[in-house]
Amino acid sequence: SPMFMMQLCTGARHLEVQIVGDEHGNAVAINGRDCSTQRRFQKIFEEGPPTIAKADTFLEMQRAAQRLTQQIGYIGAGTVEYLYKAETDEFFFLELNPRLQVEHPVTEGLSLVNLPATQLQVAMGIPLNRIPDIRRFYGRKDAEEGDGPIDFMTEAYKEIDTHVIAARITAENPDEGFKPTSGTIERVNFQSTSNVWGYFSVGANGGIHEFADSQFGHLFAKGSTREQARKALVLALKEIEVRGDIRTTVDYLVQLLETEAFKENTIDTSWLDGIIREKSVSTELDPHVTVAAAAIYRAYAQVQAGEANMVEALGMGQLGMGALKTLNNFPIEIAYKDIKYNFQVQRTSADVYTFTINGGSFEAKVRESPDGSLLVEYDGMTSKIVGFEEPLGLRVIIDGTTCLLPNIFDPSELRTDVTGKVVRYLQDDGAQVEAGMPFVEVEAMKMIMPLKATESGAIKHELSAGSIIATGDLLASLALKDPSKVKKMGTFDGKFDIVPATPEFFVADPVTALENVIDGYERLSELRPLEELVQGLMKKCSSADEAANTVATLLQRFCAVESVFAGKVQDDVNQALVKDKKDALAEVVGLNMAHSQFTNRQNAILFLLRQFASLSIAQFAERPMTDELSAALTTLESLEGKEYGSLKIEASSLIREASVEPFSSRKEALRETLSNADDVAQLARGTTISSGVDLLSSFFTDSDSKIAQKSIETFVRRVYRAHNVLNMEVTEVDGVYTANFEFNLGGMEEPGPLRKGVMVVAKDEADAVAKFP
Repeated sequence: SPMFMMQLCTGARHLEVQIVGDEHGNAVAINGRDCSTQRRFQKIFEEGPPTIAKADTFLEMQRAAQRLTQQIGYIGAGTVEYLYKAETDEFFFLELNPRLQVEHPVTEGLSLVNLPATQLQVAMGIPLNRIPDIRRFYGRKDAEEGDGPIDFMTEAYKEIDTHVIAARITAENPDEGFKPTSGTIERVNFQSTSNVWGYFSVGANGGIHEFADSQFGHLFAKGSTREQARKALVLALKEIEVRGDIRTTVDYLVQLLETEAFKENTIDTSWLDGIIREKSVSTELDPHVTVAAAAIYRAYAQVQAGEANMVEALGMGQLGMGALKTLNNFPIEIAYKDIKYNFQVQRTSADVYTFTINGGSFEAKVRESPDGSLLVEYDGMTSKIVGFEEPLGLRVIIDGTTCLLPNIFDPSELRTDVTGKVVRYLQDDGAQVEAGMPFVEVEAMKMIMPLKATESGAIKHELSAGSIIATGDLLASLALKDPSKVKKMGTFDGKFDIVPATPEFFVADPVTALENVIDGYERLSELRPLEELVQGLMKKCSSADEAANTVATLLQRFCAVESVFAGKVQDDVNQALVKDKKDALAEVVGLNMAHSQFTNRQNAILFLLRQFASLSIAQFAERPMTDELSAALTTLESLEGKEYGSLKIEASSLIREASVEPFSSRKEALRETLSNADDVAQLARGTTISSGVDLLSSFFTDSDSKIAQKSIETFVRRVYRAHNVLNMEVTEVDGVYTANFEFNLGGMEEPGPLRKGVMVVAKDEADAVAKFP
């Protein structure tokens, strides 16, 4: 067979002319396209008009294409392709493509000529000069009815005032040299606009199989200039959402369009292959952003799966609640770029997760959209995250950018990352293969590609040539040459970039935070101590009654759960709950989750009860007891079971203290008692003042000297009631009261020696220091 040889043309552009020939010997050139952005000689972007070529040169290219069409008698639409060397302004013929190409809408956008309709009219025998779109393209005003001749070889068509750039949407992985991918497609979301339109060959719940061409969509953007068209295409690509098993080039195309080389139109046919080889353009995000998104997705997915499994188990009559412990506090491991990230995850509310790594923590608020994507707030930003657990690892899409986080794998296993067919193994079974050496050829989406060994060793074929393979299938095993040299995965031990310098909380309100604790969610004790939450609750209240009612609401929330379980066997409770809430089993899970966190919830309630009175007195100068608080404390006090012992004691104490008269009333009653007392010794021994002993000190410096003296004497006698106070004299000199008294041991046959005591009253600490330097 003949052999064709061509001179190597470096730094060339791929330009093509759209032609249409009719059976009457006419040939028209409808401008052309620049298809220089290619990888492996396959087009990625197509644009027109080809602005890189000089106007005269491109006109000559069109005329040459017309002459070729006429000389061979070609009828129909076709494309004449050239290599153009901008450096020397030369062009060289490549081929005539005898068909309508997929990028023909670029030419339609420039010329407004409907090429499929024109091709049909030509097939019907209509001359080109009588086709309305062609006449309109040449500026004929009688386009619809006219049939006058047009000299397509000499006449010029209307000036082109539009630029169009097209992008092919393919099921390829740009991070792996545009390796084709296949699988199902859940949804394709794209909305055409006035300056960008597109089409897709698959829809929701469709797919791309391993024997198909990788292209499944095409976008066309127009503008009055090349730059406007480029910007429109960038925005359109950023709006595309393709969700499913496949990888797409969408993110990568945006990066290519934003390169200076493309903006300045200095590219050539080898430009993209060079970028792929050098990996100078990447869609990778910051590693810590990728890892954080993956951890958030997996944490949310684990909780949702856990709750769903528990609901399903309850529906089948399985009442065990052991899985509850993994719903709110669990580890998550993420492996990325040969580094393991070990997070401890704590769910602090229904939609807030705290991730702790190496002593640092950050929060993420997660909400699931109706389409299954996650809207996540973290690190001061909001992201849309979609994840897919695949045989080779987790594929996570972060704001449209796809990242693959591979599973930790066995280095002795060689697995495929494509779906297709085994063509042949490149080494015999049992032969040695070196790391980085191709070991098998597979066919996927009309391409033959080699897969490389990740480690060195003796290979064992696991399949035979012709076998159909899917992503993750084991192709071969290795008897490792030197296991000690296998690349090992390290553990991240530094500061995670997402961790804020100072703690930030989505649930800033202390009352809501306490409600979450009582509902059974985790509390980060080192970041949000109970003291801080309770003090925050009190500061939020404007009155003592408001504080009391807020506490009552929290107590009622606690009792609403515990009253269900108090004094009962948990399985019996759950059996009754399942029967009663058979259509709302998630509520049963929620009740059990809260009850399972009893210790944490009890500690929060105990701290609240113990601090409430003192904080209320300090802030409002009173200890309130509203009807709501009294009812809540009574309910708490009535819970059955020894586990509620501490809570019941605190509740009883608050109820009892609330029955004590107000301070002012008690003080006035004691004043009256002292005033009417004739025998202070008898008063001190009696029970009359037993409920007011703590108030005696408030009268030590009373303006009424008799009251002051009686209160001091009563106090001393009360303190020394285990002794015999033989005599006492209280005197006042210059406003200073002094009690001198004699006493001995009481209740003894031998009372012992006589002893003396003195008590001097100081007004305050400064006065005491002055009196006793």
